[in-house]
Amino acid sequence: MQLEPALRRLDRIAGGRQADHRVAVSDDPKVRRAFTAITVLLGAGFVLGLATVVVALVMTSRGDDVGFSVWMRCLVVLAITTTLFYFLWRARAGWYWAFRRLQLFSRIFPVVALVLAAIPGLYPFWVVTEQILFALLLIGVSDYLQSDTMRAAFPKPRR
Repeated sequence: MQLEPALRRLDRIAGGRQADHRVAVSDDPKVRRAFTAITVLLGAGFVLGLATVVVALVMTSRGDDVGFSVWMRCLVVLAITTTLFYFLWRARAGWYWAFRRLQLFSRIFPVVALVLAAIPGLYPFWVVTEQILFALLLIGVSDYLQSDTMRAAFPKPRR
């Protein structure tokens, strides 16, 4: 596969010192179910992000001022979910670094989303609602990733 060498270069940037640590892909049904659930949750997050863009486009076409912060939020949500899908794809292939990035970002992004949603006047109500839903989806992802089964499938590399 000619794509893999390019992906490995990207992995070295994203994975840091753990970029070369790979685990055997688990055939445990619980791990497969967790990956499937994570895929569904991230897919829902992506659809939510697309819906937010569509709503913003419709509002703009009607002459409403959506605001720069809403457009930036739309782009950021789509970028975040795209990045998380990449990490998920690489974690499913057994790359430890990708699993750890998924764990990290599924913990951090909900906090950021909820803090931004709590800032009065930053976003209209419909965007605040989107942010809360997005945070809930990522909390669900984090919950799956923190399970004993998933952590056992991705043991820490030995030093």
